[in-house]
Amino acid sequence: MKIIDLRSDTVTLPTDNMLRVMKNAHLGDDVFEEDPTVNKLEEKSAEIFGKESALIVPSGTMANLISVLAHCERGTEVILGDKAHTFLYEAGGIAAFGGVHPRTLPNAKNGTINLDEIRSAIRSDNVHFPRTGLISLENTHNICYGSPLSKEYIDSVAIVAKSNNLPLHIDGARIFNASIALNLPVNTLIENVDSISFCLSKGLSCPIGSVICGKSDFISKTRRIRKGLGGGMRQAGIIAAPGLLALDEMIVRIKEDHLNAKILAEGINSIKGLHVELNLVKTNIVYFELEDNLQAIDKVVVDLDKKGIKFFATGLNRFRMVTNRGIDSFDIDRTLAELSSYFESI
Repeated sequence: MKIIDLRSDTVTLPTDNMLRVMKNAHLGDDVFEEDPTVNKLEEKSAEIFGKESALIVPSGTMANLISVLAHCERGTEVILGDKAHTFLYEAGGIAAFGGVHPRTLPNAKNGTINLDEIRSAIRSDNVHFPRTGLISLENTHNICYGSPLSKEYIDSVAIVAKSNNLPLHIDGARIFNASIALNLPVNTLIENVDSISFCLSKGLSCPIGSVICGKSDFISKTRRIRKGLGGGMRQAGIIAAPGLLALDEMIVRIKEDHLNAKILAEGINSIKGLHVELNLVKTNIVYFELEDNLQAIDKVVVDLDKKGIKFFATGLNRFRMVTNRGIDSFDIDRTLAELSSYFESI
């Protein structure tokens, strides 16, 4: 029986072509900036995103941590959403390692933060307050239904940031999902952003790695911070090689994940006792809720796991499923059949 793993798009495995290019990658010492494959990936990433330079790092968490530390001095503050991955799921790293204070504002269901609230959160010059050092957004927004932030919204936040001499960072772990959903190239979508991090190991299916893009002087700072955090890697071309391949071959297929998510969401919403806000399903993340406390949510997850369907409970009555390259239309059909059978039996 095939295990249908809908816990995350991080569970994707590298393709056969990725394994081939990893084996045959030209290598050097990346701490000395002499790995030719890494250099190609960083140059290509910067070109795709319309930025001056780029840096590969081991993980998305490290990418966001390094970016915040490069923008902010100790004792300053970053404005971000209360449902931001950086705030909720990155071990408090910006405070623990950087002495940077998170100033959280409410995220709307679509992942946005009210512009007036952002303006109001920017600190005045007063010794009682930390100085504001950065504004950070997440696109797509994981907790907020995988919502893509529009270019218009990002640009409006960028105007607020620039008018207050603040940089704007995007946690773009799933930025290519946003690009596909909005039908905009990433360089257009984030042209007014100062820095962005994106993940190679989610929808792009690489085994490891994230990339930070920004101005050359900013990337120089991130390189030094990466070294201090232990993220400098030697023959990192074995990581960069599948990344290069993914940027050429894997972006367009993300559309399949979005289509599967839509079919999955509509099917779940038709099951008695379950509810999906269908208007919010725009990428590859599907959240659904129990309409009544029909069953303990942890038991639901355990029982379906026994049927070969893996997903997460994410709240008192809320679940998350994430479509990915390892999920096809037959898997969607089987998932819906198992869910329907399970909830009909309660």
